[in-house]
Amino acid sequence: MRIVVPIKQVPETSAVRMDEATGTMIREGVEAIVNPLDLFAIEAALRLRESGGGQVTVISMGPPKAAKALREAIAMGADSGVLLSDKAFAGADTWATGLVLAEAIRQLGPFDLVICGERATDGDTGQVGPGIASFLDLPVATYVSRIVSVADGVARVHRLVEDGYEVLDVDTPAVLTVVKEVADPRLPTLRGKQRAKAADLPVWGAAQLNLPADAVGLAGSPTRVVNIFLPKVARQCEKFPAADEAGIAQAADRVVALLKERALL
Repeated sequence: MRIVVPIKQVPETSAVRMDEATGTMIREGVEAIVNPLDLFAIEAALRLRESGGGQVTVISMGPPKAAKALREAIAMGADSGVLLSDKAFAGADTWATGLVLAEAIRQLGPFDLVICGERATDGDTGQVGPGIASFLDLPVATYVSRIVSVADGVARVHRLVEDGYEVLDVDTPAVLTVVKEVADPRLPTLRGKQRAKAADLPVWGAAQLNLPADAVGLAGSPTRVVNIFLPKVARQCEKFPAADEAGIAQAADRVVALLKERALL
C-alpha cells in the first residue's frame, strides 16, 4: 500500500502575524512547527503501513525551512519526503496550494491513499484536502475518525457528522481528511531522528511539476485578502469601590438598576 501525506509547516499560534499591505502571512522570523492536525494524518498512515505493509511518503509546500517538518515526519516513521519549494509558490491560496500538491502526488506515481489533516491551524479552511481530490479527480471522505480497513480497492471509514458518524466505503485511490479521533500521534524515536537527519529530501519547483508561473502562488490564486484590520473594542463601564458596607450597598443598587433598565430583572 502506498500512502501520501501532505503536511504543512505553520507558525506557532501565538506568533501569527499578517502583512496588511499584501494580505499574506508573515513567516520570516517566526517559530514554525508541523501543523498539529497533520500529526494525526501521519499516525493514521503509519498504522496502515504497519498492519498491511507499504510505504508512506510525506510532502510539503513551503520555503526551504519547511524541510524541518518533513524530517520530523520521517523521525516519526515516514519512509521518505519531498519538499515543494519555489519562490513562484509564495502567496498561494487554497486553490493554488491544492494544485501544486496534486501535481506532486501525480508525479510520485501510483498510490492508494492520500491522507490529510482536517485543516491547517494558520488558515482553518479545511479546503486543501478536498481540493487535492478535485484536481486528481478522486473520491474524498472528510472528517474521518476511523479507518476500519483498506482492501480490494475499497477503504471503509467512519466519518464524523453532527449526530454521530457515517460508515462509508470509498473506492481507492482516494483522499481522506482525518480528525483527532483517528489516532494518537507517536513520538519520534532516536533511531528515527538519526534516519531523518540523513534522509535525502528532493526539492521540486514549478518547473519540475510542469506548472506555469501564472497557475501557482499569488498569480494563480483566485481569492485575495483585500483588507486586514484589528477591530477596535470600546467598552464604557462604571466602577464602584466596595471596600466597606456602604460601597457594597451602592454597587448592588446600581447593578439592580442596570438590570431593570435593560428589562433583565
